[in-house]
Amino acid sequence: MSARTPRTYRIGQIVPSSNVTMETEVPAILRARESVAPERFTFHSSRMRMTHVTPEQLKAMDADSDRCAVELSDARVDVLGYACLVAIMSMGFGYHRTSEERLHTRTVENGAAAPVVTSAGALVHGLHTIGAKKIALIAPYMRPLTKTVVDYLTNEGIEVLDYEALEIPDNLDVAAHDPARLPGLARALDHADADAVVLSACVQMPSLGAIEEAEQLLGKPVVSAAVCTAHQMLRALDLPAVAPGAGHLLSGAYAQ
Repeated sequence: MSARTPRTYRIGQIVPSSNVTMETEVPAILRARESVAPERFTFHSSRMRMTHVTPEQLKAMDADSDRCAVELSDARVDVLGYACLVAIMSMGFGYHRTSEERLHTRTVENGAAAPVVTSAGALVHGLHTIGAKKIALIAPYMRPLTKTVVDYLTNEGIEVLDYEALEIPDNLDVAAHDPARLPGLARALDHADADAVVLSACVQMPSLGAIEEAEQLLGKPVVSAAVCTAHQMLRALDLPAVAPGAGHLLSGAYAQ
């Protein structure tokens, strides 16, 4: 390989069958990175069946993630991202670690070892990375599932001061939620004492285009599950985690 030829990395995503957002937001973040860094990326997905965000469908879907990891490792991807935050969090405290280890093992067994990032673990890691001990968040889930997310984060040492559950049961309707509404919803939260705000605690609810507007409006770091996932993927690849237009976490302040 020529010293002038940038390396191309294969990004694998394990995606709920009704998710249409992670395959737009993660590529958008990494394409923006291509404008300031030499590396290039291609994107590859395997899907797990899920149409309604209920505990029953989430559990059944998660059981299918092993198959997806093997399929993506057939393509020799360089990193895998599990693109459903609440599926992981609904399986019990700390489950992102179990999932990441198990799915990585599937890639090893298939002769194509690759690191695995879950969006749930990435959100936890991203918030710890910026030193956020107290947060406010917005989630599209029904209130009981949103409370599951709150409790999961609490167990990881992150206090949720306030949250908004939009209670959208259909996953395609979650994707259709207008991200332009999110900064106003965030401003209505009790966020004065929060270290950061999670604009979307769901990788299906689009928010990327509103992250920097929300940061300006609120005067503090704003992240999303998708932004945190991109950050963790880059770190798993041992690449500087920086991308324009994705807020404070990917500003370069936490590149290493």
